[in-house]
Parts: sequence; C-alpha cells; structure tokens
Amino acid sequence: QVQLVESGGGSVQAGDPLRLSCAASGSVFSIALMGWYRQAPGKQRELVATITRGGVTNYADSVKGRFTISSDNAQDTVYLQMNTLKPEDTAVYFCHAHSILYSKSYWGQGTQVTVSS
Repeated sequence: QVQLVESGGGSVQAGDPLRLSCAASGSVFSIALMGWYRQAPGKQRELVATITRGGVTNYADSVKGRFTISSDNAQDTVYLQMNTLKPEDTAVYFCHAHSILYSKSYWGQGTQVTVSS
C-alpha cells in the first residue's frame, strides 16, 4: 500500500509562486505514475500534471508554461512548482499515485491553494 502526504499549500497573491510537495511512503517501489489534481468549489477534480517513474511529464493546458512537476530519484517525493499563479488556480490540490503492482490509485488528503487578485 502507499500513503501520500501533501504540504506547501497556502494563500498568495496573483503572480506569486508556490511549491507543493507530496511525500510517498509504503510500497513506493510499486508506483509507476505520480501527479497532481485539483478541485475548485463546485467543479470536478481535474488533472494538473503527472510524471512517470521515467520522468515523462504531462500538463493540463491551463498550467503549461507556469507549473513544473518534478520528483526525486527514488520518486518518493513529488513537487509541483507553481509560478505566476492566477485566481483561477484556487483549489484543493491532491497528490495522486498509481501502483501497477496493486492495480490501484492512491490519493493524499489535499492541500488548499488560494490565489487572490
């Protein structure tokens, strides 16, 4: 099993940067993909960015050029560097991991990001 713990959320002004971290523990070796999703009030959860164990990244169009996802070599910590934040980036951000071994997805508890104009 895998446990995920996010940190780094907060309240910032538009244009400010913020970095989120997600620490994975447990059967980290089984993780093939990690990523970040977000959910704004009244909206569905949406993909923000993902990164494979091999380092291949994928971004939502809305964050391309502003956000960068990265991981350490062991992929037990994933980061989301968010630059030039906009009010529409306000949401609860969730860390996600997918284990091939267990054929299961795991979620963190979420961290709030609030961007004011």
